[in-house]
Amino acid sequence: MTTPERKTTSFHMSPEEFRRNGHEVVDWIADYYSRIESFPVLSQVKPGDLRASLPASAPGKGEEFTDLLKDLEQLILPGVTHWQSPNFFAYFPSNASGPAILGDLLSSGLGVQGMLWATSPACTELETRVLDWLVPALGLPEKFLSTSTGGGVIQDTASSATLCAMLAARERATNFSSNQEGCRGKLVAYTSAQAHSSVEKAVQIAGIGRENLRLIEVDERFAMNPEALSAAIQKDRQSGLLPFFVCATVGTTSSNAIDPVPQIGKICREHNLWLHVDAAMSGTAALCPEFRYLHDGVEFADSYCFNPHKWMFTNFDCDCFYVADRKALIQTLSVLPEYLRNKATESGAVIDYRDWQIPLGRRFRSLKLWFVLRYYGIDGLQFHIREHVRLAQEFAAWVQSDQRFEMVAPTPLNLVCFRLKSGDEANQQLMDALNHSGDLYLTHTKLNDKLTLRLCVGQTNTTERHVEKAWKRIQEEASRL
Repeated sequence: MTTPERKTTSFHMSPEEFRRNGHEVVDWIADYYSRIESFPVLSQVKPGDLRASLPASAPGKGEEFTDLLKDLEQLILPGVTHWQSPNFFAYFPSNASGPAILGDLLSSGLGVQGMLWATSPACTELETRVLDWLVPALGLPEKFLSTSTGGGVIQDTASSATLCAMLAARERATNFSSNQEGCRGKLVAYTSAQAHSSVEKAVQIAGIGRENLRLIEVDERFAMNPEALSAAIQKDRQSGLLPFFVCATVGTTSSNAIDPVPQIGKICREHNLWLHVDAAMSGTAALCPEFRYLHDGVEFADSYCFNPHKWMFTNFDCDCFYVADRKALIQTLSVLPEYLRNKATESGAVIDYRDWQIPLGRRFRSLKLWFVLRYYGIDGLQFHIREHVRLAQEFAAWVQSDQRFEMVAPTPLNLVCFRLKSGDEANQQLMDALNHSGDLYLTHTKLNDKLTLRLCVGQTNTTERHVEKAWKRIQEEASRL
């Protein structure tokens, strides 16, 4: 049935309809969070279930908004894995919070395309200021401030940050000739054998090639071995190759290993290699002074990134990417066609963030980060980080006290890597049973060729009750095995 309002609005949603429907959506989201623990954390649908329930073609006539919400509830919700459930312990979290969601809603409402300062000055200047706030808050070096030679920008993910860093490193190493002539197959990049797959993807996209990525061996704590890095660089130089880029990780995905950035940084300085530090998950912990050791050695870095959308309660997507020399990044990525020319850009007095990223267009992401920082304050964020670390440490102690289990890696922060001693098959069965139950969601990795369970405490609303319940369920399923 079509309402009278829709008949008179040429198919658009009128402001009054938007107000009414918007209230319904906010109510739905609030209700969703209040009942989120009633859903299985990992979606239980089979491949193709949702697709089979949807019409084969788009509707010819517009439908009522209430029908859309009904189908969201009946069709979409069963196919959702609930990343915002406090019983979500898988991967690393992708957090959200009330102020972030509302900031994102306002960003969508404003509909800004912030590619240039001129296309919305507030979009650019708020982003610059908020990223400057985080430099002292995280104990980062002052060279990353916009008032120095560097500055920060919000990327979608750490993968994009790594790619931008690698492209700038490539151009610096070739005196900015690679953009004109392409790569000649001599550039070599280095990262840990435990580093994120985004480094491997970056060498493919940047034209370096996977054969020119060296995966450096790790030590007993799964952190990069600096001596092995130095030896690999020396060997490549002697072979006539051109080492140009190192990615160090502060908190690897598999085990939360912390690469020795001070030693790696000195090696990079010695050989004039670009050092990028990826602190995607763990960087947020440095808001707490007791965890600021995580950033030891970052003074050597040419670029750095971390993800507020992982552990700073800012909904996806939001990666903070910093460079020490913004000119190198801008010269690498800048293309200025006639239709983008404007007086503000030509004055040199403004930042145009289109030159700091891969795409031209960009959303008003800084609004949600601004809302989070102002709503929680640094004190509020520190409180939750400390509590998550405490709960993970408590969980690790429980694992160590149960003789059926063993710890597989150190637990510096909020990720616990553990396994049943009875072998890979038993651990696979344990994880499958837990995930199929819907009570919690765990994921795995392989460390020292052993299938290892990972439990990450970092979801916005996870409390001691949820961690205790997770351990109880793990023990129950282990007993059944």
